[in-house]
Amino acid sequence: MTRDSNDSSSAGPWGEPEDPTASLPAVGQTPGGRGSNPQGSSGQDGTRPYGRQGHPPQGQGQPGYNQQGSGQQGSGQQGSGQQGSEQQGYGQQGAGYGQQGPGYGNPPWESAQPTRMDQPGYGQQGAGYGQQGYGQQQGYGQQGPGYGQGPGYEQQGYNQQGRNGQPGLGPFGPRPEGTGTTPTWTANAGGPGGPGGRGGGGHHRPDKRAKEPRKRRKLLWAVTVGAVAVIAVIAGVTVTVLKHNGPGTPTYGLIPTGSTPQADGQQITTAFLTAWESGNLTKAANLTNHPAAAQAALAAYAKYLDLGKMTAKTGSVTSAASSTSAVPRETAQFAVNASVAAKDGKRLVRGMWGYKSTLTAYQQANSSIWFINWQPDVVAPNLTTKTRLAAITVAPTVGLVTDASGEGLTTFGDAGLTNISADIGKYLPSTEGKPGLDVQIETTNGKPVTDSQAIVVAPDNIPSVSTTITTADETAARAAVAMHPSSSMVVIQPSTGDILAIANNDGFNDFALTAAVAPGSSMKVITSTALFNAGILTPQSAVTCPPTYTIQGITYHNDQNESEPAGTPFIDDFAQSCNNAFTTQEPYLYGKLASTAKDYYGLNQKWDIGIGDLSGQYFNAPATASGSELAQEAFGEGELTASPLAMASVAATVDYGSFKQPILVPGTKRVTATALPASTDTYMKELMRAVVTEGTADGIGFGPDVYAKTGTADIKGQEQPNSWLIAFDPDQDVAVACLVLNAGYGAQFAGPEVKAFLDAS
Repeated sequence: MTRDSNDSSSAGPWGEPEDPTASLPAVGQTPGGRGSNPQGSSGQDGTRPYGRQGHPPQGQGQPGYNQQGSGQQGSGQQGSGQQGSEQQGYGQQGAGYGQQGPGYGNPPWESAQPTRMDQPGYGQQGAGYGQQGYGQQQGYGQQGPGYGQGPGYEQQGYNQQGRNGQPGLGPFGPRPEGTGTTPTWTANAGGPGGPGGRGGGGHHRPDKRAKEPRKRRKLLWAVTVGAVAVIAVIAGVTVTVLKHNGPGTPTYGLIPTGSTPQADGQQITTAFLTAWESGNLTKAANLTNHPAAAQAALAAYAKYLDLGKMTAKTGSVTSAASSTSAVPRETAQFAVNASVAAKDGKRLVRGMWGYKSTLTAYQQANSSIWFINWQPDVVAPNLTTKTRLAAITVAPTVGLVTDASGEGLTTFGDAGLTNISADIGKYLPSTEGKPGLDVQIETTNGKPVTDSQAIVVAPDNIPSVSTTITTADETAARAAVAMHPSSSMVVIQPSTGDILAIANNDGFNDFALTAAVAPGSSMKVITSTALFNAGILTPQSAVTCPPTYTIQGITYHNDQNESEPAGTPFIDDFAQSCNNAFTTQEPYLYGKLASTAKDYYGLNQKWDIGIGDLSGQYFNAPATASGSELAQEAFGEGELTASPLAMASVAATVDYGSFKQPILVPGTKRVTATALPASTDTYMKELMRAVVTEGTADGIGFGPDVYAKTGTADIKGQEQPNSWLIAFDPDQDVAVACLVLNAGYGAQFAGPEVKAFLDAS
């Protein structure tokens, strides 16, 4: 019930696995499958020498190449891959299936893994098919894509115990000339070698029988294919012809051609950065030992930075501390310059961001292939698997927020003004300043990492912003609210809508702007306006105020059971704030109370008072209220909520005759409303003056030109009601609203504070 005086919230976390390439994806029967040869010839360790490139001595394949495979009885044939045969050769004591190591089909990164029994192992000691058979003939797959060939599948079996016992040429040997035929070259095309040094198959020596008539080759081809088909049927496996990437281009990693580890590290780093800056993320990722993770990270980099043009250049390359002759490791520094951007509303802010990062490249053990050791911080320093980079806009800030005379708002010591000063500093009106651009590290759900921001474009900040607060009015308001605790006040200039003072005496709270409580009988100003606009009443209309009124089973009582008899002029009901003179008007108010608040008083919608994006709805009246709820709202309770800012604006609208949205920063865009009809404005001035002269505020002692309305709102569970009073003084061009929480009658607590302000201003 509403009563007046007479009534009423570096090294990334992945580290490096024991086998740095163990996580590379298997691609079925594709690149770099291992042959059977579990050891190199003469115990060679399979490492690749770094020295002058050229022809290795005849009969001495470079370490890692041309070693004698285990169990081979090739009868002098040139391995199993003569003239383009890109698969393990028949003639190596049978085409065993899945025995003695990961055979045909195992990808290069599994070359150091234990024996796999689930993969067919063509060319390994096994089932004995084709023993010393096909090795007497032209190699299977000659002059064209060999059976099972694929990127890197030219190793382990190529050039093994070359024809007539001669070793094949290693990957750095010369291309044979004068053979009369064009052999299929596989230089530097092999995947990682197996234990003992079986590296990628290089240039093999051309078969001296390459000049045999074509019919003979066709016959051999038919015989060979037929034999393979028979083997496949007997073994119960599916034979698939694999594609080959071309010489020297393994699908994963890179076979560099440098003469030193540093040169090789430089090559693969440059290849990685070139692919990255060109946007070929798949190619860049495939140069790492974690292609899937690398590609995902590079894609996130492009997405969340809104990446434009990017350049990346390799810097110094030095041997890592863990580098060995068997497994060289090189640390490469590189510099990135990237065009990054983020949206500020509809505007795109773009800038160039430069930084440096580091990666490690290494040569896989027993192989010629190099990889980038992928870790999240390859993309940029300090990244982890749970973070990413993102470009964000940075709002311009204000050096100082002042009152109208240049005095800093924080000097008044008011919680509300201190908050406002900080908010204006963060959220400027869109017409002020220019936003900047930062790159920050954030979690994968978008939460920024503290102190991770890097400035790309500095915002165009503003030295100071002046508000509409005046020193005199703010000082007077601060003194007035000091009379009672939990008290807040807002002062507005009706002719302009300028907010002249915001004062709070409620600790760190800013209830002058943020309170959302029932306005009590001060709401009767809007209720009366709705009735006048609809032609239902005039100030002199006879309106009884019964002691009780029942609607939908709910009975409303006037404070202290007072009443007004039949024939009482409505102006008297208003002055005495008799509630049931308003509840009885419920049938005429449906759809009109909330619409009047919005259409004529500018309420029930968000206002931007000059704190940038922090617009707020300082008043709320449900548009669909009816019955008992609407009867309560008619005298200022129910679901209604309001702040002192909104109710000060109600008083200012009656004073000026039309709504001027309150603002704190000059030039702020405002919402508008329809001016009060002249007759309605006249009626409202009559009613509010009667409150001062003969109604609930007549004992406060206001001057002759003050118009007011008291309000007392009972709050469930609260010991005392909230105390309200709104007023305006046309002579001073000011309108005031005061709220004292958990205090008592409006005339007893809020009233004296308003009087103190008006007397001092």
